[in-house]
Amino acid sequence: MRRLAVEAVSIAAIGVLCILGSVHGGFAQNMQGAPVSPSDAPRQPIDFSHKVHVGTAKLPCKMCHPNPDPGEMMTIVGASACMQCHSAINADSPQIKRLAEYAKSNSPVPWVPVYELPSFVKFSHRVHLQSGNSCQDCHGAVAERDRLYREASLTMGACMNCHQVKKATLDCATCHDLPS
Repeated sequence: MRRLAVEAVSIAAIGVLCILGSVHGGFAQNMQGAPVSPSDAPRQPIDFSHKVHVGTAKLPCKMCHPNPDPGEMMTIVGASACMQCHSAINADSPQIKRLAEYAKSNSPVPWVPVYELPSFVKFSHRVHLQSGNSCQDCHGAVAERDRLYREASLTMGACMNCHQVKKATLDCATCHDLPS
């Protein structure tokens, strides 16, 4: 009997945490997850046009954004990968010369993140891609953008709405670590 009471309290506590988390998360994510305007696009250390690379050249996202194991994060290739093409294409451009310096020194380009999730959110790019989602579902029309800005909402509400539409789980533990 006592065990059932403890389990009931634990379940109630998890429910309260989910509610508080969604209220607090909603306020916190408005700062991080809500869309911004194109004028709020972060200045990058090197001008990079997704419109040219994805739109015109038709490069697949995974060419520049590999998804190494375990698959949670999409990464960005090093400058040396860019130089495989840019040693011949626009090599005299000041932007490409700057890129070549990063490649030569084997230093990562200090890209400014456009999308960031709070640390209390678990997210797997691989799971979403394997479920049939596209990069554009969360990141917007990047193939049409010279400068990226956060145009899609990554708030908890937006993610839950997407999960409902796509009939994906709404279980809190899917995206959040819950106390055991």
